[in-house]
Amino acid sequence: MKLSLLLVFLFITNLAFSQSEKEVDEVLQKMRTALLTEDAATLRKLTSENLSYGHSAGTIENQEEFVAVFEAKNSDYQFWEVSDQTIAFHGKDLAIVRQNVKAEILSKLNGTTNSLNMGLMMIWVKERGEWKLLARQSFRYPQS
Repeated sequence: MKLSLLLVFLFITNLAFSQSEKEVDEVLQKMRTALLTEDAATLRKLTSENLSYGHSAGTIENQEEFVAVFEAKNSDYQFWEVSDQTIAFHGKDLAIVRQNVKAEILSKLNGTTNSLNMGLMMIWVKERGEWKLLARQSFRYPQS
């Protein structure tokens, strides 16, 4: 009997984490689409009011600063390819996401294209039932 209860508990726990992983993966896809389409309203909705958004060059933005970049429409995210993504949970309301990204971003101000090969570490939290990006830090891989 105890073994049966333990197996049921493990199955339910695994099912819950699978559902949470699916939810986080879906919100990551929404974030990627919003970046590529410069959808500032969606980016605001997907990020926490307490956002700490770190760029590989050392710049750190809060939510208002991050969203303002997309409202200004000064950059065109032309390409954003994700690989080697992992999602690790700490409890049911916090997920740590790691991924590698290759991207090309066109500056509409000077016409230059910035090619990126970087790693990302993001912390997602569930706020009022919705996954929100709380923190993000990127780092550049050496150019090959």
